[in-house]
Amino acid sequence: MPLSNFPQAVIRFEIQVYQRPNDEKRLRDTHIAFSGAPQKHPTNPQKIILVVDPYSDNTFYYEFNTQDISFVEELANIVTMDGDVVPMARIWVKKKSIAVRSTPFVVASTRP
Repeated sequence: MPLSNFPQAVIRFEIQVYQRPNDEKRLRDTHIAFSGAPQKHPTNPQKIILVVDPYSDNTFYYEFNTQDISFVEELANIVTMDGDVVPMARIWVKKKSIAVRSTPFVVASTRP
């Protein structure tokens, strides 16, 4: 029996070709790169949240104005043991921009 009669699974890989910025040297001179999992800001559409290490016990996040971001690069996704996919990105932010770095923590007594 020919193999063409059997249903075949088709695997598609979504690959986006890396596009270099127009002037990479100038970008490095005028911007700073930050990497993490980008998320929409819950209340302000003009801001973006970048979670640095989403599955770490000691994570933190950045909050940037979208107008201060000049270039975004897609990085390899993180996949959890449950199969959840977290997209990662490197964003280039203009130097001297105002941003927020937040480190969430649990308030507790440090004494035993």
